[in-house]
Amino acid sequence: MSTKDSGHAAWPGGYGQVVLDSVDSTMAEAARRAPDIRQPTWIMARTQTAARGRRGRAWVVPPGNLNATLVFRPDATAQEAAKRSFLAANALFAALAIYVPSEKLALKWPNDVLLSGGKVAGILLESSGQGPYIDWLSIGIGVNLSHVPDGVTDAAFPPTSLKAAGGWDVDPLDFLTTLADAYATQEDKLRHFGFARIRDDWLAQAARLGEVITARTGREDVTGIFDSIDQDGNLVLITGTGPRAIAAADVFF
Repeated sequence: MSTKDSGHAAWPGGYGQVVLDSVDSTMAEAARRAPDIRQPTWIMARTQTAARGRRGRAWVVPPGNLNATLVFRPDATAQEAAKRSFLAANALFAALAIYVPSEKLALKWPNDVLLSGGKVAGILLESSGQGPYIDWLSIGIGVNLSHVPDGVTDAAFPPTSLKAAGGWDVDPLDFLTTLADAYATQEDKLRHFGFARIRDDWLAQAARLGEVITARTGREDVTGIFDSIDQDGNLVLITGTGPRAIAAADVFF
């Protein structure tokens, strides 16, 4: 397997970088550093000892995979800040497409990236603040670059890795540079064109758009045709009783 670095990308201006050998989790480290940050800052760790995913689930991170968190002050309400998950997903798609054919990739609502049908990356958002505008936002990103996590046997979308799916062998720090550059582009798009452009780009890469899927909310299962996401990022399903907008759920298909 050949190795490909991030020679095509440069670290984006205005973004800081912190690289650690080991940490409990980059999300926890971001929360500790957040009060003192002066610019959007990416925090990467070679290993994590207590990583977590969405809804508190454990996130297994073998060495050689990417563990990173972007922490910044977005000057946004919590609802507006939550839309950054779609910016992160678009950036991940663009970054991964440098190393593997883009037709193998798809974006799964609300915050996963699929590679040949398996989960290759996940996104987790956390924010803090008491007023209408949040104080800071952390976007945690895990990408299986070199290794498929062991012991994951009950996932609806079994984990895969960039390398296992035939992609390039890439160092996590090189991939972070590619990702940071792609994310900065997404922020530029949001600033100039608004969320509508981010939404359109996300939908262009969405898994199972126009097909029947099931959203499991914790209170009910909602099955319908995946029609769109709305301007708030909610999943829109066409059901037998009409359109349903779903704010939070696990999706199955």
